[in-house]
Amino acid sequence: MKTILCYGDSNTWGAAPLVSFDDIRRFDIDVRWPGTLRRRLGDGYWVVEEGLNGRTTVHDDPVEGEHRNGRTYLLPCLETHAPIDLVILMLGTNDLKHRFAVTAWDIAASAGRLIDIIQASGGGASGEAPRVLLMCPPPLARLDLLAGMFTDGREKSREMAPHYAAVAADRGCAFVNAGEVIECSDVDGIHFDADDHVALGTHLAGLVPGLLA
Repeated sequence: MKTILCYGDSNTWGAAPLVSFDDIRRFDIDVRWPGTLRRRLGDGYWVVEEGLNGRTTVHDDPVEGEHRNGRTYLLPCLETHAPIDLVILMLGTNDLKHRFAVTAWDIAASAGRLIDIIQASGGGASGEAPRVLLMCPPPLARLDLLAGMFTDGREKSREMAPHYAAVAADRGCAFVNAGEVIECSDVDGIHFDADDHVALGTHLAGLVPGLLA
């Protein structure tokens, strides 16, 4: 059995696009991209969903809570689910919040720090490190409800993919630019519609067996 850990934020958790802050909904398990990936891969694979709303790469969030920091929970998460064959890492969208004041380069570098933790861990088979697939989140779409929170974020999000690709290449891990497969919803500009979850999970299912061969 191959174990795949999907480590991300609300788009890994499966949050539906927001129409109000009082209406936080989650797509069904078979719709969410990790669930779609699990279904498409079939027997012989176990896909772990590890998504948290608001999770950043390496930042304590002064508004939404320090527990949103993806760095501090990563190693315990790896040890919890070990042995892991592949980590699919997709974080960075929440780093675009204006309160963090970081560049697209900084966000990619922060994702690289998480890869370093994974590659230095013994969370894989026989105490080795798991393989890593770094996924750059798609650019933000039209912002409305979340516009104030993500001031200037849409522009920065369009600059992220080449920096992510460079980080992945530098560390010898696989890379996917999710923006070439799906797009964020114009409902809130941040989250994925159901069809995009299915499309992303299906795309990844075509790549994962080759990464674990």
